[in-house]
Formats: sequence, C-alpha cells, structure tokens
Amino acid sequence: MSIDRATVQKIANLARISVPADEEEQLAKQLSGILSLVEQLNEVNTDGVQPMTTAAKMKLPRRTDVVNDGGYAADLLANAPEATGDFFVVPKVIE
Repeated sequence: MSIDRATVQKIANLARISVPADEEEQLAKQLSGILSLVEQLNEVNTDGVQPMTTAAKMKLPRRTDVVNDGGYAADLLANAPEATGDFFVVPKVIE
C-alpha cells in the first residue's frame, strides 16, 4: 500500500498535528515503509499458534482480601482546605 501526500495531510489533520509541506513527501515514504512491514507480517503462517496474553508466564502476587475501614481519615483530612468531622467540605454546585 502506498501513501501519498493527500493521505499524509488527512492523517495530520485527524491527529491535529502540523506537518510542514516540505516534510510531507518524506513522511509519506516512511508511512509506506511501515505499512509494507505490516503487510509482510500478514504473510506469516500462524495456523495452530495459540494467542498469548503475555510473553512471560508469571502469576501476579495477590494480597488477602480483608475488609477494613482504612483507619486513617484524620491523615486524609489533614490536607483538606476545609473539613467537618470526617468529611470534606466542598462548594455547593447548582445549575
């Protein structure tokens, strides 16, 4: 698949980036090269290959599921601009 300058301009517009006109041709060649590499990957025979979720088999450590109240409300409220009891005071918002 070949990318032309018009496609580069459209991609740049969609990505909300500014591409100088003198760089459009070079960018088109680079994008065409990337797409040709992807097309080569499509030619690889993957029949019988199981999908992978990760490259390394490992099990994540898990903590015990214990219900608690946290016990550090005072520490959280210490940096609050304004607090009442164990609650943050926030401005009233009505539209």
